Amino acid sequence: MERMERALATVVGSAVGDALGAPFEFGPAGAFTARFPEPGGGAEMCGGGGWDPGEATDDTQMAVLVGESLLERGGPDLPDIFARFQRWAAAGPKDIGLQTEDVLTNGMPWDRAAATHFEVNRRAAGNGSLMRASTSAVHFARAGRSATMDAARRIAALTHGDRAAWEGTAVFHELVRLGMAGADLPGALPEVLDHVHPDHRERYAAVLAADWHPDRATEFNGAVWPCLGSAVWALRTTVSFEDAVRAAIDLGGDTDTVAAVTGGLAGAYHGLDAIPARWTEILHVPLPGFGERVLRHADLTDLAHRLAAAAA
Repeated sequence: MERMERALATVVGSAVGDALGAPFEFGPAGAFTARFPEPGGGAEMCGGGGWDPGEATDDTQMAVLVGESLLERGGPDLPDIFARFQRWAAAGPKDIGLQTEDVLTNGMPWDRAAATHFEVNRRAAGNGSLMRASTSAVHFARAGRSATMDAARRIAALTHGDRAAWEGTAVFHELVRLGMAGADLPGALPEVLDHVHPDHRERYAAVLAADWHPDRATEFNGAVWPCLGSAVWALRTTVSFEDAVRAAIDLGGDTDTVAAVTGGLAGAYHGLDAIPARWTEILHVPLPGFGERVLRHADLTDLAHRLAAAAA
């Protein structure tokens, strides 16, 4: 399987997981399988909870903003990414994380807003930087481990002042890089953990361990550690893209983000052909604050292609 195919699958897979999981957010475990007991039965892009069928949420919307900034600015222009986030937030998206909204509207400059939020609240380890990382992960994969993990931390820090969020996003970036190269992702985890900041390595080692199960999480999966751990668990314990995303949504809780992270990893691992066409054909990504733009499957694949082809 070619590297480019895995790159496209990372971005599209994340968006698919997001749109599939959105209607089940904050619902109970097992709700997806209860409604759609047979894999391949169709109609899973059901919409609900304020979302149209196939509509992606803030997870994918922010990922698109990051990706387009990277392309238009020729690399990571952090003030530009932050300004795009602010423009999007000001347009009243259907969903936006409480922490992210505060950071983008607290009036502080781009390099102080997240840090100020963390200094005041002392809690900023949500999964909001992890959820949007598919596009940046694809873009920086070619640059190697150190560069992609550093870029992940810098972009995460725009909205999340807690280093725990930076490290989780960095692990995701590195796993996508390895997945695009055809590596065995579960088998690569011990080496990836060696590059996590020492202050956070033990916690990530726990949730990424081979015997860890989401039932053992000590926090809600809206936090970055169990979110990433749940996505890796879903990938590790299934044999297909479809099964991985179903397993992620069936965990309940923050279903759109856990499924988006799972979809990104499973896309890199299983490839584009593994993503069911019935899930991509009605997939769409509105961009509040940017006119009437709505990206669809072809637009996402084009974005991913350009990100993977560009020098990071």
